[in-house]
Amino acid sequence: MANRGPSYGLSREVQEKIDQKYDPELETRLVDWIMAQCGGNMERPQPGKENFQNWLMDGTILCRLINSLYPRGKEPIKKIPETQMAFKQMEKISQFLQAAEAYGVITTDIFQTVDLWEGKDMAAVQRTLMALGSVALTKDDGHYRGDRDWFHRKSQGNRREFSEEQLRQGQNLIGLQMGSNRGASQAGMTGYGMHRQIMP
Repeated sequence: MANRGPSYGLSREVQEKIDQKYDPELETRLVDWIMAQCGGNMERPQPGKENFQNWLMDGTILCRLINSLYPRGKEPIKKIPETQMAFKQMEKISQFLQAAEAYGVITTDIFQTVDLWEGKDMAAVQRTLMALGSVALTKDDGHYRGDRDWFHRKSQGNRREFSEEQLRQGQNLIGLQMGSNRGASQAGMTGYGMHRQIMP
């Protein structure tokens, strides 16, 4: 972790609210998925937010995770160096985030590197991994490994194609939300000031 002193006052309140969003049950599901997805010789972390952070912090597991969602030879991260240098580890986290966005995770679901590196917002890290799992399950391209009940499928677009003739016909219709003038007339309406003329 970075050299950060304790937070006080408003900073502490904000950090406590962020920490409350972290879900220990979701952590277990994410660890299960990452281990199933990556396979190989991976050591399971002890339960707890700090252990989960330390497990992912060097970026190696995240890079292996995103690579496992692609066919062999098409992996987005070609080299995953084992290193203890902080900037190289942060670089691997950034590579994972870029690859996750390219894979289909929307920008608003992507955490910031410091959220993981400094443990500022581990709930955001969980959100990104959940979104990644959902995208992988939705793609259904044979690269997702794990229980299909761990994530929900993302909704798919339902595009419709219309012929030119159908589009032209649609331009001539007045939609009901625009109202209708059927049966409208000015019968019974009086002009402005008519009631003044009738008075004696």
